[in-house]
Amino acid sequence: MSTENTIQIFSVGTGYGYVVGVGFAFALIMCFVSWLLSKYLSEVQDSEMLMTAKRSIKTGLTASAVVSSWTIGSTLLLSCTETYTYGVASAWWYGAGACVQIVIFCTAAIELKRRAPNAHTIQEALLKRYGTKAHIVSLCYCLGQQIAYSANLLINGASIFSNLTGMNNDAAIALFPVGVIVYTLLGGIKATFLTDWTHTVIIYVLMLTFSFSCYATNEDIGSPGKLFDLLVTASDRRQISGNRDGSLLTFDSRQSGLFGLVLFGAGWAASVDSQLFQKAIACDIGSPKNKLSGVLVSYTLGSLCWFTIPFVLSTTLGLACAGLEGTDAFPTTSHYMTSAEISAGLVMPYGAYALLGRSGMAMVLTMIFMAVTAAFSSETVAVSSLITHDIYKTYINPDAKGKKLIAISHMGVLAFGAVTIGLGIGLAHAGFDVSFITTVSGIVVNVCVIPMGCTLFWDRMTSFNFICSTTISSCISLAVWIGYTAHQSGNNVTLTSLSTNEALAAGNTVAIFAPALLIPIFYFVKKPKERFDWSKLLEIRQDDNTEYDQEHGLQNVLSGDEATKLAVEENLKNDQFMVRQRNLGACVAGFLVFFYLIIFPLPLYGSHYVFSKDFFTGWVVVMFLWAFFSAITITCLPIYEARYSIKMLFELITGKQKKFDNTISSAAGALSGSHDKETKIVTNVSPKADYESSFDP
Repeated sequence: MSTENTIQIFSVGTGYGYVVGVGFAFALIMCFVSWLLSKYLSEVQDSEMLMTAKRSIKTGLTASAVVSSWTIGSTLLLSCTETYTYGVASAWWYGAGACVQIVIFCTAAIELKRRAPNAHTIQEALLKRYGTKAHIVSLCYCLGQQIAYSANLLINGASIFSNLTGMNNDAAIALFPVGVIVYTLLGGIKATFLTDWTHTVIIYVLMLTFSFSCYATNEDIGSPGKLFDLLVTASDRRQISGNRDGSLLTFDSRQSGLFGLVLFGAGWAASVDSQLFQKAIACDIGSPKNKLSGVLVSYTLGSLCWFTIPFVLSTTLGLACAGLEGTDAFPTTSHYMTSAEISAGLVMPYGAYALLGRSGMAMVLTMIFMAVTAAFSSETVAVSSLITHDIYKTYINPDAKGKKLIAISHMGVLAFGAVTIGLGIGLAHAGFDVSFITTVSGIVVNVCVIPMGCTLFWDRMTSFNFICSTTISSCISLAVWIGYTAHQSGNNVTLTSLSTNEALAAGNTVAIFAPALLIPIFYFVKKPKERFDWSKLLEIRQDDNTEYDQEHGLQNVLSGDEATKLAVEENLKNDQFMVRQRNLGACVAGFLVFFYLIIFPLPLYGSHYVFSKDFFTGWVVVMFLWAFFSAITITCLPIYEARYSIKMLFELITGKQKKFDNTISSAAGALSGSHDKETKIVTNVSPKADYESSFDP
């Protein structure tokens, strides 16, 4: 990556101090939180707590985790770059093209929790359904996606820190994961959820700060009308090929639409990534008494709230960069942005500098750091769970229990960190940039999306069908991608020609839909002898942590079999509720897909409308309203849901309440360590009615 024309705003020491200092500060805070939960709430980090949080995380925290998982560095950088390059349409298409998968995915997540309430990973259910061969094929796709995705996270963050501080790119890649690995080892998925919330709140605060500066207080812009005028001037200076009148202020933009199609395809790769399922598994299933809870609400809120991050940031920083480019406020007043600077992802930091100077650049570094480390933490927990349950416990030691499983999960965390660091450094030196890895991964792994859906929803899917439809579809999608590139570029197949929106859109689209054609063919080639018995998925067992929990002072501990039985009984009681949630989720998904991709953008595209100043002002107002809704929801809902736990923890610390018995009542059910007044089954603590009644109004 060329940095010939880039500017170094901060010293090398600042870069190292930031990555190491902030990383370890978060690690210490999360370790302290884990210690508090252990000391006062008797929360023991056994294998179930480390990897599933006892399937008890509530709606708000899950929604914030979904937002955090979807917010990687390229979300921030690439959305701003595309909006700077092609205009307002790209801001919409980035958010719309990559958020509909979240709400569609939630129906599959509900079905997984309904069919296999004790699963630790989606791969466990797939193993039970198909057997070893399909399990290994699916595991290769899943681990390949997660390792490449995580290496991409590190390349993404390191490139920005290297450009803005001058720190060594390889060192940045190596240092980013260190603090994450520390708190993930000690706090598991619960620590990941808490850091997800913290990081996401910080990102929203900084995002709103940029927006207020751009549209209200900045001396060079300060209002939607002034930015509109600057964008009109910018459009006259550099006519956008494929845009109506060459304008930045229109949805009639061919490249923006293609980019949205690429993201819609590439975004499905995340559903092959087990971390999204991992968070669904950790989420509380909800209950008929509280319908505004559970996976459906969590993922729907996560989808609506995540949309604002690329939409608001790119509408602010991407457009501000385009409008202020070449003015005295811009950091490179002697020239306009070069192609090297644009491909390096410097649109966002340059726009931030133009608005807020060095403070803006520091805020960008903070946002990138938060996005990279939070997403990496989620991937680390998910991969360690795969290594523990789908490799070690499945193929090496099926009788492994608590202490051994914890040791393997810790080894998995360390191994995953080492592999992704090495791969990240290698890919960076090979010249693979962030946008390439982000958009290409879907061409390979999207072929698993429909077969995985059939795994959960269709009882006639077979192992033969799963293996053939995925592997052959991968070959087809790669052939289409490379073949289209060769045709488009006159047989000049390079990283640049492979990265065109047309080639990527072709490859990603084929990857998604090829299995839909092949699965029916393979069904008739080799029909199953009988329908799959869904009750077999109920045979998946929880880990036996009896010995480990008792060693850590807990009493009346349930065995793995007892905990499994309780969870199955609870699930069967709520089966009709979960079916209704799943069906409602399908309806919500259909509406949001229709809205994001058809109802809103296509009339603006078909009418060839170029924004007027009044329309653009209204556009900005809607942007602010959506941003406030998202920031308030993600910040306040988790705190509101945890109010009883927070009060109880404060009273225990201050001595107003005596510590209750170290008793595990159930390994499934309610929020771990929670004393919500609706909680009936409490994990790691004794469910004393007299204590809970003290929180009743």
